Amino acid sequence: MALCASLCSVGMYAQQPRVLSLEEIFALADENSKTIQAEDAAVTEAQQEIREAKNGRLPDIELSVSASYLGNGYLLDRNFSNGQSIKMPHFGNNFAIKATQLIYGGGAVTSSIAMAKLKYEMAGINRDAARSNVRFMLAGFYLDLCKLHNVLKVYDKSIELAKVVIKDTKARNAAGVVLQNDVTRYELQLKNLELARKRAENALEILNYDLVTMLGLPLDTVIQPSSDILDHSLSLHDLTYWQDLAQDESHAIKQTRMAVQMNRTAEQLARADRRPSIALIAANNFDGPITIEVPVINKNFNYWYVGVGISWKISSLYKANKSIKRAQYATRTSIRRQEEVTQQIGIGVQADYTKYMEAYEEVATLEKNVQLASENYAIIETRYSNEVALVTDMLDASNQLLEAELQLANARINVIFNYYKLKHTSGNL
Repeated sequence: MALCASLCSVGMYAQQPRVLSLEEIFALADENSKTIQAEDAAVTEAQQEIREAKNGRLPDIELSVSASYLGNGYLLDRNFSNGQSIKMPHFGNNFAIKATQLIYGGGAVTSSIAMAKLKYEMAGINRDAARSNVRFMLAGFYLDLCKLHNVLKVYDKSIELAKVVIKDTKARNAAGVVLQNDVTRYELQLKNLELARKRAENALEILNYDLVTMLGLPLDTVIQPSSDILDHSLSLHDLTYWQDLAQDESHAIKQTRMAVQMNRTAEQLARADRRPSIALIAANNFDGPITIEVPVINKNFNYWYVGVGISWKISSLYKANKSIKRAQYATRTSIRRQEEVTQQIGIGVQADYTKYMEAYEEVATLEKNVQLASENYAIIETRYSNEVALVTDMLDASNQLLEAELQLANARINVIFNYYKLKHTSGNL
């Protein structure tokens, strides 16, 4: 049964449909999806954070320049007697430059860079997870679109047959063979079919709008599923393959693993607070006047120095322990969550694999149903040609065949959907 090639004549569309395969849908989403673009921006931000963290390895340079007005001084004995005014040069100036190069910071800089890199990796995993979620959602919309096209095809056939029955029933009523209420009953059936078709058409329009919005296409674009959607060969690997794939590729498992690494790095940052910092220092000062002498020397004085500076927060020996403990607890929690997520992913893969295999079994059953419905239709058609069966029998047989074909086509689409669900759960979409 052709899935979508003969389904382009949808009444609500005036413009020419745009035929897209599922792979083309995915490519458009990668390019235009707002969700994926937001995650791309987060990756770029994380890259910048790495550069910022690496600045901790660069020297700190401070430059200061000042000019001031100095008032006269006042000189006193230690017992606050014999005071006298001391004239001062009134213009003061200061120029200082100081450079500090960290040699050892207790591992804080290294751990900060490592943390920034882990955040970058996490941003990449989040982006891949978002892309997988978007693709799975689009696959569901796309396959539902195919199902609705099939539904419209069935309704069109049923409406066409209902009109034939009504015409035949009216002729029989005119001949006095059937009553008027028989005509009314079939006309009511026709109206119900037309209403059901309209609802399916509206659902198709809603799905189309959702798709073009997510893909960033013009809102008047009409998406037509590719006719070869059922021709794709799908993987038939066993459950072990999918379980192993999920352990390596599942985005949820990767996120929990990364969370464990980030918490362990946070432990290292907390421990760095208990360690001293060692830095090389070089400075030059240019000051004037020289106010440490009395009378004041109205000259500029330049001096410089180089050396090694050591700073150590002694209080961190008892304050940092609480931060370290909290970081350790966070690591243990993230490990437990990783174990839980790994278990849940394994359960999800097993369930999705079972549904995937079940979908194949359903297709095999429905193929038999189509065969039986086709044989029944052939028999009724022969009997009708020989004027042994009524047109209503033909209608029932035709509806049964159309329904069987619809169920089979949708079952084949369900195989594809369950395949992509399995890929999504295992992190391979």
